[in-house]
Amino acid sequence: MVTDARARVPGLGRALARRTAVLLEMIKFSHTVFALPFAGVGALLAVNYPEAPGGLAALPDAGTLGWILAAMVGARTAAMGLNRLIDHRIDADNPRTASRALPAGLVTRGQVAALVAVATLLMLVAAARLGPLCLALAPVALGCFTLYAYTKRFTSLSHVVLGVCLSGAPLGAWIAVRGTADWAVAPLCLAVVCWLAGFDTLYALQDLDFDRRAGLRSIPVRFGVPGALRIARAFHAAMVLLLASLPVVFPLGAWYLAGVAAVAALLAYEHSLLAPNDLSKLDIAFFNVNGTISVTFFATTLLDLVL
Repeated sequence: MVTDARARVPGLGRALARRTAVLLEMIKFSHTVFALPFAGVGALLAVNYPEAPGGLAALPDAGTLGWILAAMVGARTAAMGLNRLIDHRIDADNPRTASRALPAGLVTRGQVAALVAVATLLMLVAAARLGPLCLALAPVALGCFTLYAYTKRFTSLSHVVLGVCLSGAPLGAWIAVRGTADWAVAPLCLAVVCWLAGFDTLYALQDLDFDRRAGLRSIPVRFGVPGALRIARAFHAAMVLLLASLPVVFPLGAWYLAGVAAVAALLAYEHSLLAPNDLSKLDIAFFNVNGTISVTFFATTLLDLVL
């Protein structure tokens, strides 16, 4: 009997590992790269505002950065899990998303709910460690995540709401470092809103026909493919202008501006891949380019502040 019990332990471990891998794939855990670099930029700017004494750039301490990372992982995991739960039936009806783990029956609603609960607890613990204002704003963030999941049912501006959710990354990191919410970080937060709204508008083009049939709302449903492409370009142009304005307030120079130029070039490339009559490269535009944008922007900002 003891031998049988011991033999079952490795099997249970492998089953748990497989189930965890399915859950992480369901929430696209690897895509945390989209938001995390902007949280890093928020922390870098916070610790250098005003400029560090003697003109030397400072870096956030390792403990703060660790709790910011924990808060980001918890927040994004909770947000994606909530979205999958709330959109369960919609995902099941949409041919593009019917193979996702929850509608495909690879995981249960209870398992996803447990993941959301654990992620929320991680977020709240990290927020408490980062200060009273972070903890006070954590329920607001959770409310925004929940609201976003429902917005496509009643407004075409769901993409903007998603942008507002992600703008909490640089704002939260700023508050974690400084303990206050200051207007100086607003252009960075607005830039993130515009970035997210632009590429989520592009991403929604994949579901245009289904959304119309299902009575769901989005910018592509409201304005069609050509209109959605123009609006996405406008969002991204606004993002570049907002990023370019940051050196007015922060001690940023040539490396930073080179990063903004790189972001502009990558966005231009992203839009060059798409045309009203050809959306075949949409996956490339969404995943590869936008991940590169966030990492590049963080790297050049870091270089500018430490060199």
